[in-house]
Amino acid sequence: MKTKSIKYIIAAGLLCCGLSTTLSSCSDVLDEQPRSQFDPTFFTTKTGIEGGLTALYAHLRYLYGEGYLLNMYETGTDEYTYAQSADDNFKSADLSGAGVLNASTSRGDRLWNRAFTYINTASGVIENGEAAGIDASLLAEAYFFRAFDYFLLVQTFGGVPLDLGAGPLKFNTSPVRVSERNTVADVYTKCIFPDLEKAVADLPVSPRLPGTATKNLARLYLSKAYLTYAWWLENPKNIPTYPECTRNSAEAATYFQKAYTTAIEAINNPTPYALQPTFYDVNLAQNDRNSEIMLVADHDENEKYGNGGAGYGWGGGNAPENFAYWMETWNYTELKAKAASGADINPVQREAVQALGRPWTRMAAIADNFMEGGAWNDAVKVIDSRYDATFTLRYHTNFAKAGSTEEYVLGANGMKIYPNDVFFSWVPESEDSKIDYTVSEGNGNGNLGLGVMAGRPDFVVAVNHISRKKYPINWKIGMYRTDNNGGLGSPNGGSPRPWSIAKFSEFYLIAAEAAVKGASVSGSWTARELVNVLRARAGKQTFNQNDNVAVNIDNSKAMTDATPAEISIDFILDERMREFWGEGYRWFDLVRTQTWNEKAGQYRIAGSGYTDKDLETVTRTINPGHYLRPIPQTQIDGLIMEDAAKKAYQNPEYQN
Repeated sequence: MKTKSIKYIIAAGLLCCGLSTTLSSCSDVLDEQPRSQFDPTFFTTKTGIEGGLTALYAHLRYLYGEGYLLNMYETGTDEYTYAQSADDNFKSADLSGAGVLNASTSRGDRLWNRAFTYINTASGVIENGEAAGIDASLLAEAYFFRAFDYFLLVQTFGGVPLDLGAGPLKFNTSPVRVSERNTVADVYTKCIFPDLEKAVADLPVSPRLPGTATKNLARLYLSKAYLTYAWWLENPKNIPTYPECTRNSAEAATYFQKAYTTAIEAINNPTPYALQPTFYDVNLAQNDRNSEIMLVADHDENEKYGNGGAGYGWGGGNAPENFAYWMETWNYTELKAKAASGADINPVQREAVQALGRPWTRMAAIADNFMEGGAWNDAVKVIDSRYDATFTLRYHTNFAKAGSTEEYVLGANGMKIYPNDVFFSWVPESEDSKIDYTVSEGNGNGNLGLGVMAGRPDFVVAVNHISRKKYPINWKIGMYRTDNNGGLGSPNGGSPRPWSIAKFSEFYLIAAEAAVKGASVSGSWTARELVNVLRARAGKQTFNQNDNVAVNIDNSKAMTDATPAEISIDFILDERMREFWGEGYRWFDLVRTQTWNEKAGQYRIAGSGYTDKDLETVTRTINPGHYLRPIPQTQIDGLIMEDAAKKAYQNPEYQN
């Protein structure tokens, strides 16, 4: 019989994602092969179990690099708002009145409809694996992924079902149309903690294949789960939970301590992981899958099945491609110039490189972060290399790569700009008074709201004029291909880069946050010393990606000297922003620490036109009930239950 994938979690039967694999082969990657049919007996075989394990890795493509889920965890935070070309997916998430967030508009369906399928697959591996002759270390991978998906779900929706139709945490093969949500406490204590603790015990120190789960990967999620649960127990801002249950705030200290201890154990025993020497090295496309990256949603430029589908276009609603970087990219291709011949030309064109790629203008960086008082204020930019290694701040001409034979284009002040030189730059807020934003005859860009500075050939805009139309691109997650062959390449499809999901660097911030919350520290590992490991690294710079030039800079002492003597949660959140900007961490961070309204309730940004430069203050309505996302309407509609029970299944903020 063919397995049916239907959209209610209670009907999630046997799913191996069309894959099988031979785990014992001499290949150094998971060997994905298509299968068109399954039945439950196949899943009791060694081959079937191995296929299920492979599917658990493959499903990450549908969660990471997926643009609409990134939107759900970034838009509406203090990092991003909706941009000029945004549709309702993004406007609703912003909670600023441009759209309405509800069970139909929230993109939580992208998580809900995938995660339960693979939770059930993991349960099938766990139930059948031992009898099929699967080693405990391999079964531990299934325990890891079941906890991994449940951790995403419980943070996003609150309590969710542990029983998918065959009993709590049992493998289900029979579609059912009723469901009951467990409490948050149940999900953590009955699944996430025991599954991750078993994964830590049974997983190998080093991966059996590149990118597979290890003890320290399980420790990362266990420490983060302990930390998140501790905040939930403490509940300092009295944020409601659902389904309603009692929580003992006195237990929070125990879990803060567990978070700290687990993270420190990994820091002290890092094998096989290590911090990269500079922050630039962590996110450089040519250095993907480096020693700091613990888990990726894999893609491969040359393998049909390494991308979850043929080619690199965009498969639409259920696409597994990595296209999230489009969303954070403004339409820089609308820059105009006069060429040497007098012809109009686009000096910066779409190119399959990390700094550019395909523009969609759906998510705009919020201006406050780049101004006085923000995490990227002018004082930070001077000494922190993460600023250069996070954003595309300077836009180099590439018209020659498009086949143009023009010698140069005219830039600001009528000066000549040659191939590969900088045409447009974002400059610090402190430079704003030196910029002339009035339309200058012949500059060709007066309608784009760009400015000129004396003696500079590049057009400029100060970061305090970031708008919904133009804003710094997130360089870290940008496009990269190896087949551009000196030209612009193929920038319109998804990126073949893996999406980095878990980084060893996060251990330092998890432990620091737990220490700030009262965990007893081990040796010299105070919150300040933990944070300073990453800050010292951020002071070192061997390559300036915006100028495309090697440098030899060491601001480590300045960075560590600037660290406050007493670390606060606000400072931890700023450091998490500087480390993980735009990667999908931020909503979880603000919800966990119950600072979402405080940090993101208001923001400033300029309007949606190119010439809009004056910042507008926007107020969001972030109610306590918004700390949980709505259960997707497809799930509610698929239940065959009394109307009152279906209504009660939804989180209270969205029961209407």
